[in-house]
Amino acid sequence: MKLTIGSIAFVSPWYLLLLLLLPLIYYWLRSNRSKYYTQLTLSSLTPVRDVRGWRERLMPLRQTLWAGGLILLILALARPQRTLQEEEVKAEGIDITLVMDLSSSMLAKDFQPDRLEASKAVAIEFVDKRPYDRFGLVVFSGESYTMSPLTMDHQVIQELLSGLQCGLLDDGTAIGMGLASAVNRLKESKAKSKVIILLTDGVNNRGYIQPMQAAEIAKQFNIKVYTIGVGTAGEALTPVSRRSDGQYVFGYANVEIDENLLKQIAGETGGQYFRALNETGLRSIYDEIDQLEKTEMEVTVFKRYKDLYRSLAWAGLALLLIEFLLGNTLLKTLP
Repeated sequence: MKLTIGSIAFVSPWYLLLLLLLPLIYYWLRSNRSKYYTQLTLSSLTPVRDVRGWRERLMPLRQTLWAGGLILLILALARPQRTLQEEEVKAEGIDITLVMDLSSSMLAKDFQPDRLEASKAVAIEFVDKRPYDRFGLVVFSGESYTMSPLTMDHQVIQELLSGLQCGLLDDGTAIGMGLASAVNRLKESKAKSKVIILLTDGVNNRGYIQPMQAAEIAKQFNIKVYTIGVGTAGEALTPVSRRSDGQYVFGYANVEIDENLLKQIAGETGGQYFRALNETGLRSIYDEIDQLEKTEMEVTVFKRYKDLYRSLAWAGLALLLIEFLLGNTLLKTLP
């Protein structure tokens, strides 16, 4: 029977009971000290009370070495082993393309610090949670652009997400174009499951490909589309115009999201539509998608053991040898 403590397993743990004898041995030696050391009777200890030589100061070192040596030898008898665990993972990952809206309305302040930054942060967390999936990244506003094809290099995807900003493309909301670009990147995928997560905060008003047309193509290639509408209910502090120097002018405006369209896209492809009213809600949505789209994994665990008793035994003997040498040379006591 093995005793396991953390990553250390003791093959013969019963030897550890010998550790209980050490306090008894120490007590016995203290009790019988007078048999081994000559006692001198003095009329007064006052002249020598505070006089302590370096040998006397080092005397406790012998006890420490003796006790340490015995403890190490007992541990060696218990034959400790370090468990070296290896895992072989066979994963059937999912191909996921993130489609992010970069229209100027994504700078609205109903999320902190704005919709775009909150969406980027949550998407980065989502990628980090799925180490066995391939990710791609598509962005859109008035037009669409593929930032990255499908890749297992999650650091690249996260860096690209972190660097997204409004103004990279012509302004507007071309949902159909963004979805079509993502479908184009996924259609040749051999993955068992292909998923698009499309995030937007507006109404389709640009592009020559209609959103439902892109959704129908996605369905033909067995691509599931999850749609997310981000934005509070009512009004939000949103960019309403832009100065000549490129700075946005903010004002309160009604939040308009074509929820019916997003529901139709999700329904057509077997996905779901979600509405995020705040950062907490958005994070919960990605967590739910994470649960819905599970990666199939087969994990085989291999265990190897490395014996530690030899090093402990040698260390224990070394301490006892040092104690013996000191006791018969520098720290020798006269009978």
